Amino acid sequence: MRAIWKGAVSFGLVNVPVKLYAATESHDVSFRQVHVADGGRIRYQRICSVDGEEVPYSEIAKGYETEDGEMVVLTDDDMAELPASSSREIAVEKFVPSDQIDPMLFEKSYYLEPEKSGAKPYALLRQALVDADRMAVVTVALRQRTSIAVLRVREDVIVLQTMMWPDEIRTPDFSVEPGEVKDSEVAMATMLVETLAGDFDTAEFEDDYAGAVEALVKAKIEGGELKRTATSTKSSGEVVDLLAALQRSVDAAKSARGEAGQASAPVGKTTTKNTTKNTTKTTKKAAKKPTKGTAKKSTAKKTPAAKTAKTAKTAATRTTRKAAAPKAS
Repeated sequence: MRAIWKGAVSFGLVNVPVKLYAATESHDVSFRQVHVADGGRIRYQRICSVDGEEVPYSEIAKGYETEDGEMVVLTDDDMAELPASSSREIAVEKFVPSDQIDPMLFEKSYYLEPEKSGAKPYALLRQALVDADRMAVVTVALRQRTSIAVLRVREDVIVLQTMMWPDEIRTPDFSVEPGEVKDSEVAMATMLVETLAGDFDTAEFEDDYAGAVEALVKAKIEGGELKRTATSTKSSGEVVDLLAALQRSVDAAKSARGEAGQASAPVGKTTTKNTTKNTTKTTKKAAKKPTKGTAKKSTAKKTPAAKTAKTAKTAATRTTRKAAAPKAS
């Protein structure tokens, strides 16, 4: 176990340095909400009910709703002004008989382990609680909120049990009218109680629902009834918009390089029009401003080419005449 709090139990002039451990843990079977068609996880977004936009955590504050439906917004600065206790002391207020504490008040349970220096006063407090058959009513600050709690002994370990405040216990708003109850009926009910009387043993009880779920899941796994879902890349509307903007940018860049066929339709039309217009302007400028150097270079190239063609034609004529001479004789 890992200690979640460190402090000291204080009663009178005695301090017992202790560590606090969670005494319970939930073994409830947990399920995920999934799409029945493909097994995909269901995700929820933080949508504002007023503007319909997704709200980042940095823009979320606490709100207190009044009875008439108005909302009072409390910022982090407002919450910082509230009284908060960071005391590391478990202060004993009084020792009360164990049967005076209604179990309905109990909330969460924690084990107290003494530090090495506090082992002896810890043992003395534990023995005093057992001998007096009393609980110690204490105040303690957990998670910056002061709570009332009790210290009691369970299997040689002191347990701290936080309690609900008295106004958190509801009063039933109904009454039971049983009518006339006969003595024979009361005697029969008493006999039934005596028949089922016994000692409480936790080993006699088992969570059959959790076991049934585990067996069902195991059977489905062995039968190959599994759905492997690909990890989704869409996590919010902002990412989708960014990808769309990037795609449009890529299409525009391709169109600017003359790859209009690979661009998307809207971007391709605009870019092709601009490219054609720019090409026309460039052609007109090239036609209006021919350079002298270019003209001379082109003329110089044409002269040798003409001579070469003429020489090849003469050679071909001579060859034909030689081939035809023997045939005439």
